[in-house]
Amino acid sequence: MTLVQTQTRPMSARPGHGTPTDTRDVAGPRVWGDMTVEVALSVMAAARTGRLVVCDEDGQRVGLVTRAQLNAVCDGLGYTDRIRLRDVTDGNGLLALFR
Repeated sequence: MTLVQTQTRPMSARPGHGTPTDTRDVAGPRVWGDMTVEVALSVMAAARTGRLVVCDEDGQRVGLVTRAQLNAVCDGLGYTDRIRLRDVTDGNGLLALFR
């Protein structure tokens, strides 16, 4: 079982228009790269969000995955239920990294 860490804040603490750093903080629930795509989609559904922050084994943010990316992976010909988030790429061999 993969652990999921979520962070909640009062609505007043969420910036309406923020810097890229602020956007990172409210991007979505934090999950780890070894989570499967199917579990990640379930986490998104439960959290009612369209994206997840992917962290490495040290808890450092390494990327962001969206529901659209994960659905595209599921629709791919090579999809299996063993594909992990760390295997999801943006076409350049990287997770959709924060920019």
